[in-house]
Amino acid sequence: MWRRSLSAGCRCFGFGSIGAKRRGQFHSLHTCSPPALPVGRITALQALEFWKKHFEESGVTEPDLSSHYIVAHSLGGKTIESLEQRKLTEFLSREKTEQIWKLCTKRLSRMPVQYVIQEWDFRDLTLTMRPPVFIPRPETEELVELVLTDLKNKPSSGDTVQTCLEVGCGSGAVSLSLLSSCPQLQVVALDRSQEAVELTKENASRLKLQDRIQIHHLDFMTEADEACSRCSPVSVLVSNPPYLFSDDVKTLEPEILRFEDPFALDGGSDGLTVIKQILTVAPKILSDRGGIYLEVDPRHPPLIQQWVEANVAELRYVETRPDINSRPRFCVLQKKQRELDVK
Repeated sequence: MWRRSLSAGCRCFGFGSIGAKRRGQFHSLHTCSPPALPVGRITALQALEFWKKHFEESGVTEPDLSSHYIVAHSLGGKTIESLEQRKLTEFLSREKTEQIWKLCTKRLSRMPVQYVIQEWDFRDLTLTMRPPVFIPRPETEELVELVLTDLKNKPSSGDTVQTCLEVGCGSGAVSLSLLSSCPQLQVVALDRSQEAVELTKENASRLKLQDRIQIHHLDFMTEADEACSRCSPVSVLVSNPPYLFSDDVKTLEPEILRFEDPFALDGGSDGLTVIKQILTVAPKILSDRGGIYLEVDPRHPPLIQQWVEANVAELRYVETRPDINSRPRFCVLQKKQRELDVK
């Protein structure tokens, strides 16, 4: 299966640097009308070059990648490189030309490519994507790898069922990726967004993973008791929660501000509002020695460690793990074993 590269393919196309939910340089918007359809017939390569230039002139970020992915998708591929040269040099049908113009016009409005083509790769899965559900970034692929490594290193018998709770499932990227790699895993996934819940269900069904996941429309901030009754006990809690500082949200690219759910981004004044709630409730949900895996802002790990040590006696801060760019990105915690069970 052709897979988009991590260095380019998992970008949000307008988010700035690769991946993370972090601050980016705000780009000014240029208002312009979409170009008219060409009078004569053109090839895919000509359409690609035309739209690359038009995106550049209109101030659309990553114009080259944007045009490449849209044209490739319209021709039935994931990348231009995956297509036969013949497909690129033969004349497009009128219907195919109209499709490319329609999709590129959406990108011209600053809609992220993932929403334009309505799919994206996450690890070895291809997920359906729709606004306003949060688009998974490559750092979150690393979060999945971290959880998988620890799950596989835990001693267990071959028929032991492992359980996981994901808080804020979005498109289902994390939960479904974990399920696809762990045949003995059962997952409960929660999200406050009905659109996210429906999209996770759709992706689970399409990937034939629906039998091992329960998906609930729940707001973890206001329905924690309900979450506990539906979920506990679990051996793993994983989350890529909203962790942006509220002041940073204002600096995001128009692709994000216009199209992605702000509740999946804004973590409050210090970025820790949802994270603190997760850590407060976690001891009620986790089994003894159960693990917590969080993707956070690089400024957060020391703040989280200090806060947990002062406020949640049942949890132990285990370690901070870096992302591929050596930024402190992931927090690993563990529920302490109950003293009554210690021999």
